Amino acid sequence: MTTRADCPVPAQVAPAGGASWMTLLLATACGLIVANLYYAQPLVGPIGHALGLSPQTAGLIVTLIQAGYGVGLLLIVPLGDIIENRRLICTLLAASAVAMAAAALAGHAGVFLAAAVCIGLSSVAAQVLVPFAAHLAPEHARGRVVGNVMSGLMLGIMLARPVSSLVTDLFGWHAIFAGSAVGMAVLTAVLARLLPDRRPAPAVRYGALLASMWELLRTQPVLRRRAAYQACMFGAFSLFWTTVPLWLAGPEFGLSQKGIALFALAGVAGAVAAPIAGRLADRGLGRPTTALAMALAAGSFLLGMAGTPGSTPALAALTIAAITLDFGVAANLVVGQRAIFSLGGAIRSRLNGVFMAIFFTGGAIASALGAWAFAHGGWTLTSWIGFALPVLAGLYFATERHPAAARR
Repeated sequence: MTTRADCPVPAQVAPAGGASWMTLLLATACGLIVANLYYAQPLVGPIGHALGLSPQTAGLIVTLIQAGYGVGLLLIVPLGDIIENRRLICTLLAASAVAMAAAALAGHAGVFLAAAVCIGLSSVAAQVLVPFAAHLAPEHARGRVVGNVMSGLMLGIMLARPVSSLVTDLFGWHAIFAGSAVGMAVLTAVLARLLPDRRPAPAVRYGALLASMWELLRTQPVLRRRAAYQACMFGAFSLFWTTVPLWLAGPEFGLSQKGIALFALAGVAGAVAAPIAGRLADRGLGRPTTALAMALAAGSFLLGMAGTPGSTPALAALTIAAITLDFGVAANLVVGQRAIFSLGGAIRSRLNGVFMAIFFTGGAIASALGAWAFAHGGWTLTSWIGFALPVLAGLYFATERHPAAARR
């Protein structure tokens, strides 16, 4: 039975000629929202110093943002299956604007840390927008639309850290949070006016909605596999970007913060994989695209160890490694999301919440593991652990015996 919530609007999202203005709007919105999760990461030092936090306590800034986001994925994103989506998205964006403003104006550590939790919680608006885009797209173009939207999200992740560093260098750390607060307020107004209405059928109560997420994980092998693949891939991504600034700032390369920011900007080129992967998945090439993505991610860590540390060839190899890693991770993400979104229109928000929560957890664990590995074994040990993660995903992928799932 087709409900109003499942009716696609192809003229708005995926016309025959390519991505429409609506796709561009959703991609831009996702990028701006998800960037809020990463602005604070390179600023832990100056924020902690300004608020009188010890180095150990300052680490809570990133931890609390991540924890808030993880909770939001499980408790808020599923609401997209029962609450009118535009209202949910705009409510979260308004909350995000308030949270970013509180962080910008905070003069006390407690206020900033509370704002950090709220930043994480409200940033899950991006993960309500992604299945929203899938709902609006026709089946034959769903991978393309999701890929285009995810390219915006990946750009937000990749640009957030260098932009945050550069803005802080020019205007201080308060400026990046204040600017984002204004941006979230403007985005709220724009999306409230331009997003189409989508009212899911409220088939279940909230408690039953949350309980059904475990049932989906238990009964949907495509969801389990794709979440596991991306947990390993995003783990490799998080491990790399947690440790490579330490490697580049060390005595071998001696790059300044501006130099590291420019290096991070080079990695943005990998975001072009998202729309490409979406188109390949629409053509039934999800399985070879997945295999290629995992191979690129594993190979990037081998390439990142090439050359004499500190030399120009080594820096060039590391730059190419960053691009290929980001390319592989983005491609695998889009293929995975297209596969899970094909499991049912009425459960897409729950599917996305479970999927994102699992692979986000993988990223958090690998990020902590990367910091430990770099402290104890330097870049070499870190790279071998990074190499092992996509290899592990590839070994699991090789056991896949569901052709229908592989084609998605």
